[in-house]
Amino acid sequence: MWLILLSVCVVLVLWLVFRTSNKDCWKKQNVVQLDSDLFFKFMLENRSIAEVYKDVYDNNPKEPYVGGFVNKVPALILRDLQCVQTVLATEFESFHHRGIKFNDNDLLADNVVSISEYQRWKTIRQKLTPIFTSSKLKCMTHVIDNSARDFVEMLKNHKEMTEKPFVALYTYTTASIAASVFGIDTQIKNTMESPFLEMSWKSVEPSFVTNLKFAISALSPTLFKLLRLKVFGEHEDFFIGAVKDVLEARRNNPQMVNDFIGLCMELQKAGTMKDNSTGYELEPTDELLAAQAFFFFVAGTDTGANTMHFTLLELSSNPDVLKKLHEEIDKKFEETNEKITYDVIDSFVYLDMVISEAMRKYPPVGFLQRECTRDIVLPVGNVKVKKGNIVVVPVYGIHRDEQLYPNPDKFDPERFAPSNIANLPKFGYLPFGEGKRICLGSRYARIQVKAGLAYLLRSFTLKPQNYQPERFEKSFFALRDTNAKYELILRKNS
Repeated sequence: MWLILLSVCVVLVLWLVFRTSNKDCWKKQNVVQLDSDLFFKFMLENRSIAEVYKDVYDNNPKEPYVGGFVNKVPALILRDLQCVQTVLATEFESFHHRGIKFNDNDLLADNVVSISEYQRWKTIRQKLTPIFTSSKLKCMTHVIDNSARDFVEMLKNHKEMTEKPFVALYTYTTASIAASVFGIDTQIKNTMESPFLEMSWKSVEPSFVTNLKFAISALSPTLFKLLRLKVFGEHEDFFIGAVKDVLEARRNNPQMVNDFIGLCMELQKAGTMKDNSTGYELEPTDELLAAQAFFFFVAGTDTGANTMHFTLLELSSNPDVLKKLHEEIDKKFEETNEKITYDVIDSFVYLDMVISEAMRKYPPVGFLQRECTRDIVLPVGNVKVKKGNIVVVPVYGIHRDEQLYPNPDKFDPERFAPSNIANLPKFGYLPFGEGKRICLGSRYARIQVKAGLAYLLRSFTLKPQNYQPERFEKSFFALRDTNAKYELILRKNS
């Protein structure tokens, strides 16, 4: 507790010292500039930071971007999609840094694919990409299928689980990722009884301490290092130990398995990882590979559960959409004798449209942040972004922009009909990000979510309601409304 109090005091002092630094930096470039610090605004308010950025987006409809500050750092909140494309793709190497700093003693946070060091990130990304090829995903689908079946049986046999639907969904995403991506044998017959559930939940649940750590990291990296703070330190022994155990078991009993652990074995067998274009080298240690597994795990469990949760909330509020989706799901299950394969999941066209629309209204990550690594001029307005400045892509604001999506608050899956895909705004639909840092596991995520919802809605329907959230939970990353509920009703065919 004393460390937290000390940190709060230091952060406040630093804010007072730096609050006037570069106070007119954006005004000098004729950019509309906010006076308040956006991160401190978030800390003081009871809502997500994505909503804070959406307000900036909505309140400046004629501006290509708005200047402000994130902690003491000059920040530019982007509205123009050409500028978004520049940051995420065209000038990626000038914006590869996420602007989040970790300590090198933080074995999980400092070694994940979100690391800031470009060469290390690039090398790891190149070597991990093969885990999500179509052939690998096809091999994982049977595990997802088993997990989805166990998920529905859990709901049928434990009615109390339906009273906390988000917890049930989180149990499914945790168990299915543990079983299919990481190859971690839970030694439990029912995949829903995952030993990783508690760790996963604690890793992503919003908290004051976590938000404070990110604030200290941004305000004073020096203090962050001196305090040797760790974002995920409490999970190191459990998770790294679990992955080490599985790696050791595989070494003693070699087998060809198309999962994350199998890829880890291949990387370690090949020796030093090398970027041929630069000569950069990196050793595939157990700790480094465990960190990649941890990142996919915590990122996939929460975003997957949130996507399923918001999809079901919208389906409960749109009975016509629910009816049409039931018809597609029933037809597919009857044609395939109740068995889901990779190709069957891929053929759920309307289900894919429904999920895509849910991710538009409630993007899994509400904003994207990048730190400028070298001075650059944006293509619209010729504003100069200096090295060390922050740029923010307000995904939630973009997804609810009526100029991009007419009647944006309406849940309309037809926006994502195959015939309408070409009409989507370029770099205006960002549920998984875009450019070279687009989510590596996006294809796996869709399979996981589609399978879970397909099995769930084959057995259950939803009681009609009118879901209209006033605000979302106080989260630094995602849009969350974990206490929202819907009533699952067992269907006659079950």
